Amino acid sequence: MEEKKTMCAHRLSLDNRQEGTVTGVRDIHSFNESEILLETEAGRLSVKGELLHVRRLNLEKGEADIEGKINSLTYLSKKTENKEESLLKRMFR
Repeated sequence: MEEKKTMCAHRLSLDNRQEGTVTGVRDIHSFNESEILLETEAGRLSVKGELLHVRRLNLEKGEADIEGKINSLTYLSKKTENKEESLLKRMFR
């Protein structure tokens, strides 16, 4: 029997820059208190802030709840594979 890969719609909800819900999550690449890097249906999403925490993660449903002081949400292009690449190297491509 053929296995179907269900695609969940990507949605981002943020309340008072303190709590957020993300749907369409495929994976979490990394997380710490200052950054969470998610793989979503819409591409990689970088969440930056302070005291960040992944409160709930359900990859079967593609959902994640995050909390903390959220300062920025950035979708990274598919070309941005190495996030540790130096700023100077990125400026002079």
